[in-house]
Amino acid sequence: MANPTRAGRLATLRQLLGEACYTSQAELMEALSGHGITVSQPTLSKDLLELGAVRQRAIGGALVYAASAEAGEEAATEKLAKLCAELLQSIRHAGTQILVKTPPGAAQYFASYLDLAGLPGVLGTIAGDDTVLVIATDNEAANRTVGSISEMTKTGRPAVKELS
Repeated sequence: MANPTRAGRLATLRQLLGEACYTSQAELMEALSGHGITVSQPTLSKDLLELGAVRQRAIGGALVYAASAEAGEEAATEKLAKLCAELLQSIRHAGTQILVKTPPGAAQYFASYLDLAGLPGVLGTIAGDDTVLVIATDNEAANRTVGSISEMTKTGRPAVKELS
């Protein structure tokens, strides 16, 4: 199996950090290897920085790698805006379904930040290799979501929230 793209590797790493506790980069490298991803220690260090991973004390007292504690919706929305500008190739929608195209290997990484950002009216995402299906709660929410993502794609900054 060929190594995935950087975006795919980051998505897998984020998933691993959310599922289990890893006390060393060697453990993370082994876990990535189990997913068919070979990575060097310097690359893994850069990936952990990119994801904002931190070391924190687990219940037993050991230091473990974890997703950043500040990775709330605001931070995720900032990152999503940057990803929109960097990765989004096209966006179309019909009814409550929104189809987002990314470069090959980037869809899961993009979708994970779309989920983390918690955009209003988004039920969830399904990601393939280069396509993300976003499901909105209703047609109006789909229109707002397409508008927000389009704005973030143009500006690289979070969309301005509309006052109700």
